[in-house]
Amino acid sequence: MSKTSFTVTILGSGTSQGVPVIACNCTVCLSESPKDKRLRSSIMLTINGLNYVIDTGPDFRQQMLREKVQHLEAIFFTHQHKDHLAGLDDVRAFNFKQKKDMKIYCDTRVEEALHREYEYVFSSFKYPGIPLLDIEIIDKNSIIAIQGSDAPISTIEAMHYKLPVLGFRYKDFTYITDAKSFADVEIEKVKGSKVLIINALRREEHLSHFNLQEALDFIALIQPENAYLTHISHLLGLHDEVEKELPPNVHLAYDGLQIEI
Repeated sequence: MSKTSFTVTILGSGTSQGVPVIACNCTVCLSESPKDKRLRSSIMLTINGLNYVIDTGPDFRQQMLREKVQHLEAIFFTHQHKDHLAGLDDVRAFNFKQKKDMKIYCDTRVEEALHREYEYVFSSFKYPGIPLLDIEIIDKNSIIAIQGSDAPISTIEAMHYKLPVLGFRYKDFTYITDAKSFADVEIEKVKGSKVLIINALRREEHLSHFNLQEALDFIALIQPENAYLTHISHLLGLHDEVEKELPPNVHLAYDGLQIEI
């Protein structure tokens, strides 16, 4: 069997406000470095030439245009917060080009949010040009077959304060964002990952997100070959300065980064 071609693209590495933050004049927000300009968190998995996006935040359109994405096979959602699903309407372009509904994998909480936020999509009157969605419900124990691959995508549950969120693992790669805590059984699902992307909001403690030290502690527990920090706020610091503080196998993700796995 031929080897799987697998690339992860960081579509966005910022927290809910993005970086720079509107009306903020801090050093990070005024930075001219492209690595300090962060759209809302999202990634794209390209498996044997097929594209799968995790989360469609408010910057989804911009991210698709920046990466020149010509086709999209499916979307996976971590949870229902606006910074992770507010751009879903723009799948209309893929509906039109691919002439089929967009496959959506999400839990029941996300499905309820989609019906609430995009009620026109589910109305009995189908207005011309609305997004066309094919929703499949998943949960923390799901195994999802991937077209053209001999391996599935599996799910991991993390707690975003009191809200369960889903992480996703494909082979030796795991992506988790908006995590604050894990049940032991879910940590076991992450172990063995060679590449891990995990959220690290800022240095100070936060109610619902890992701070930098908590993310580093989690990485030390999992022991991946390489780890990347995402869902980063302007409070963490300048990309190039923070990068110098990190262990050799840990890096800050940045928008547009491609990781060959």
